[in-house]
Amino acid sequence: MARTFAVTNQKGGVGKTTTCVNLAASLAATRRKVLLIDMDPQGNATMGSGVDKNNSDKTVYDVLTKRSDAKEVVVTSEEAGYDVMPANGDVTAAEVELMNEIGREYRLRNALKSVLSDYDYILIDCPPSLNMLTVNALVAADGVLIPMQCEYYALEGLAALMNTVEQIQETVNPALEIEGLLRTMFDPRNSLTTDVSRQIIDYFGDKVYRTIIPRNVRLAEAPSYGVPALKYDKSSRGAIAYLALAGEIIRKSKTSAKETVPA
Repeated sequence: MARTFAVTNQKGGVGKTTTCVNLAASLAATRRKVLLIDMDPQGNATMGSGVDKNNSDKTVYDVLTKRSDAKEVVVTSEEAGYDVMPANGDVTAAEVELMNEIGREYRLRNALKSVLSDYDYILIDCPPSLNMLTVNALVAADGVLIPMQCEYYALEGLAALMNTVEQIQETVNPALEIEGLLRTMFDPRNSLTTDVSRQIIDYFGDKVYRTIIPRNVRLAEAPSYGVPALKYDKSSRGAIAYLALAGEIIRKSKTSAKETVPA
């Protein structure tokens, strides 16, 4: 069964979509079967995976509104090497349609039951706000992967996100865990960056990934070509960092699996 991670942070511009796309490609490069679900109406993860959001006949909107089964919506990106459940502006309408629906928080979770056995990992790219789309992602997820910049405003956003996760745990998904915190756009020459990084480690301990994603121009350029950095420039610092993150996540998953096997 797939491990499902919601990649989220209520603060924008911290590298959520960059992380989703490049982590998906890196996990796929290790021969894992990966599904990327784009829950953001902007559709950046869709486009960054080489899928044209404007020509997608079906999107996650159709899944959330029960118009289509998850398997009917998933498309394979030959360029990226993994499957995508695309999004575009239509997804915004899903929030309105779900507003008065009973069990609306469970729509994505229930829809994914038919594809869980098809993948090793499912990554959900969330919009930068707490709305019904993000709630659906958190209810469907096993863990929360939090990309964040090492700056003080990011710490404020992190506190709000932790409160949200706790509310989800207490109400609709008690199994939800913090999978890990990922330091992104890292510049070790900045003393503020290293200071905030130290505070994050002091507070969250081993929940902070050892892998650090550096500021890297190739990571910024790759989306304009519709491919992950690994396909655009596999020798770039950004691509190498996400490969290291994939390795760290795989090792952690294996350790967790061993711990849950009864003696």
